[in-house]
Amino acid sequence: MSLKSINPTQTSAWKNLQHHFESIKDEHMVSWFNADSDRASKMNIKCEDFSLDFSKNRITPQTLKLLKDLAEEIQLDDAISKYFDGEKINKTEGRAVLHTALRAPEDAEVFYEGNNVIPEIYEVKNKIRQFSQEVIEGGRKGFTNKAFTDIVNIGIGGSDLGPAMVVDALSYYKNHLNVHFVSNVDGDHVNEVLKKLNPETTLFVIVSKTFTTQETLSNATTIKQWFLQHATQDDIAKQFVAVSTNIEKVKAFGIDPQNIFPMWDWVGGRFSLWSAVGLSISLAVGFEHFDALLKGAHKMDIHFKEEKFEQNIPMILAFLSIWYNNFFKAESEAIIPYTQYLNQFATYLQQAIMESNGKSIDRAGNKVNYQTGNLIWGEPGTNSQHAFFQLIHQGTKLIPADFIGFAQSLHGNQDHQDKLMSNFFAQTEALLNGKTKAEVLAEDTAEAIVPYKIFDGNKPTNTIFINQLTPESLGKLIAMYEHKIFVQGVVWNVFSYDQFGVELGKQLAGKILKEFSQDSLAQHDTSTANLIAMYKSMR
Repeated sequence: MSLKSINPTQTSAWKNLQHHFESIKDEHMVSWFNADSDRASKMNIKCEDFSLDFSKNRITPQTLKLLKDLAEEIQLDDAISKYFDGEKINKTEGRAVLHTALRAPEDAEVFYEGNNVIPEIYEVKNKIRQFSQEVIEGGRKGFTNKAFTDIVNIGIGGSDLGPAMVVDALSYYKNHLNVHFVSNVDGDHVNEVLKKLNPETTLFVIVSKTFTTQETLSNATTIKQWFLQHATQDDIAKQFVAVSTNIEKVKAFGIDPQNIFPMWDWVGGRFSLWSAVGLSISLAVGFEHFDALLKGAHKMDIHFKEEKFEQNIPMILAFLSIWYNNFFKAESEAIIPYTQYLNQFATYLQQAIMESNGKSIDRAGNKVNYQTGNLIWGEPGTNSQHAFFQLIHQGTKLIPADFIGFAQSLHGNQDHQDKLMSNFFAQTEALLNGKTKAEVLAEDTAEAIVPYKIFDGNKPTNTIFINQLTPESLGKLIAMYEHKIFVQGVVWNVFSYDQFGVELGKQLAGKILKEFSQDSLAQHDTSTANLIAMYKSMR
């Protein structure tokens, strides 16, 4: 059974929220803190080493009640059951959405089309474990019998962004292997990576579900040609592995069938890092840490599945996002992690969130008449404070922001950590309170400059506070956003797990590529035709 189609704007809860919004939209959060000394404790959720403080949001207890009413009216509980139970909720592609099964315990039972998928998941996990250990420990060697020193992950989209982000985030836990990622079809990109490599000691991991993706196959072919300048066709079997469902195409490439790691069509690409797509993660940090990542995600799965609305972190985050997007008309959200390790986290979430809910057709096939999706952007603090925070503090746009911080550093430099966290807490306080004219005048500010130094405040933030960045806590964090995406898609009545919008430009690119070797062009708009002609003349 697929998800039900309910237009959220036609529900009683939505209409009540609209009336409620009109009554509180101009109120300042500071007044609510002054009126309720327990506001911060009431709007705080703890989940093991996680804490979500959502008190600095433009909501009242009544807002939360009405959002909960909306969750009930659009039958969110029913959707969650179908999500976890393997129903084909990705209706447009006829698939289930079971990335949660990839991190379930070995004694779990998750059924898809009548079959428990857990045994085959663990068969692949054990293969990942064995392969990773052999490479890391030096038992598996290259074609000249030398141990591997470098790993190259060749993929794009979910086959790149997830593993690349996690490997970067967990670099503290990294072993001796150097892991590189090749994604862009830009030839300069792949050649810059190849400059750093020794073909005798480099293992190549090609990640492509269909083994037909243009960017991935172009890069894989270029790397293969480079490799064959130093080795033979038979040596490919020792140096290349693949994560794919297209066994025949992988074998035709020259890869040993024993070195093929399977994927399943019930796992979407942008949610696939938990599968064999995460092989590069396991190679980079060891299978034990990769497994801890999965276990952390499973703990967040249980929290999301079982906790009631008021204590459910992904639900609260999702409904706050809807509150700002659809009522305050805030179109973007900032993700600000206060750790350099999460340098690629916002980039990863851009695909996960914007590809999932960037839809304009509802589950009944109708054009929606309300906003869906969010523009996601961000950068680690404190760097971002010296970049775009000016816009958040004093610009004309309302930009809700998630602040992600860790109580303990990994390298233990307390002086640096104290300075980092002082900024972490100060920014959300400043965004809440702002700065009044009286406070500016008290600083002996020249009268003409006073207006420029006033901050309105009342800028909403969530504070996600975590004990320490570990593989397990990272797994929880990623899964938290995955479930937020799911809830938003259910409320907005869209199919979150297809991505047809990715395909149109690729189809046109294939046609244009052929025209580069032809004298005449097919029918194009005059701008595109002129640009193609200019490129052909300059090649």
